Amino acid sequence: MEFQNHFKGHLYEQYIRMLHLNELYTEQEFNSFRQQARKYQIDMLSNNITSVHVIDCIGDYEPINHTGIVEKMGLSKASITKISAKLLEMGFIMRSQLNNNRKEIYFSLTDKGRHVYHLHKELHKEKEERFYQFIESYSEAELQTIGKFMSDLVARAEEYSEGKFTINDDIKD
Repeated sequence: MEFQNHFKGHLYEQYIRMLHLNELYTEQEFNSFRQQARKYQIDMLSNNITSVHVIDCIGDYEPINHTGIVEKMGLSKASITKISAKLLEMGFIMRSQLNNNRKEIYFSLTDKGRHVYHLHKELHKEKEERFYQFIESYSEAELQTIGKFMSDLVARAEEYSEGKFTINDDIKD
């Protein structure tokens, strides 16, 4: 029993360390992305990668309306409204209306937004290749266990983000 509790404690410490390292990695990754964008004379609007992900979503599904972005990204309407207004102002996206629906506004990328979109895709492709290289050393059984753990972890994170319970509820478990 002692070993199991010690091992669980170690896993928790590793989990917390991973969260902290992920924060640092995300910050470094976005700074690197901003440097790459500057090579194309593109100044990013904020220190928030979410705006780049909105550009990515629009690029993947254009023309796409506000509701479509909300559904695809799982963000609030207010967040998408704020981000899209900033992206419009900065010239990354443009608004349009489809001929058969004059009420609905659709978003698509400008040339400037398309540069960001392609740069983001390239960086994700590099990240994906590094990920596949990293997991290459694991057996199929290990990958299945890791896959189950990751699925459970993502489900738990989604429950947090949807407000189904709080961190304090989790501490009681």
